[in-house]
Amino acid sequence: MVRKLKVFSWSDGLHDYTVAASSRAKALEAWDVGRDLFKDGTAKAVEAGAAHDAALKAPETVITTPAGGLGAALKGLPKRARAKPAKAQVAARDARLAKLKEELAALEDEAHASQAEFDRRRDDLQADAERTRARFEARRMELGDAIEKARR
Repeated sequence: MVRKLKVFSWSDGLHDYTVAASSRAKALEAWDVGRDLFKDGTAKAVEAGAAHDAALKAPETVITTPAGGLGAALKGLPKRARAKPAKAQVAARDARLAKLKEELAALEDEAHASQAEFDRRRDDLQADAERTRARFEARRMELGDAIEKARR
C-alpha cells in the first residue's frame, strides 16, 4: 500500500526547500540534512501554495525557491530560539560595554592631548623658522650693503 504524500518545507533564509514525501524521515533524507529540522520547528508541513503544488508534481524532489530574506527567516524561528537573554547576561554585557566606552573616552582624551602637543611643537617650529628667516634676511641685507660699499 502506497502512503499518501505530505509536503514539508524549511528555509535557510535565502531559499525555501520544499519536498513531497511520505514521511518526515523521507523529507529529511531528501534534504540531506544532518539534524532533525522538525524537532526544533525549523521545518513544517505545508498545506497550500505554489511550492506545495510543484512538490506534489515531483515527489521526493527538493523544490528550491527564493525566500523572504533574513528577516523572514528570523521571524520563522521558533520562539525559544529568539528568547531574551537572562538578566545576568544583560548585566555582564552592559558592564563590558561600559568598560569599553570608558576605554574609548580615555583613548580620545589621549588623542586630544597628543594633538595639542603636536600643535604646540608645530607652533614652536614655525616660530623658530620665522626667527631664522628674519636673521638670514637681516644678514643678507648687511652683506648686500657691504658688497655695495666695497664696489664704490
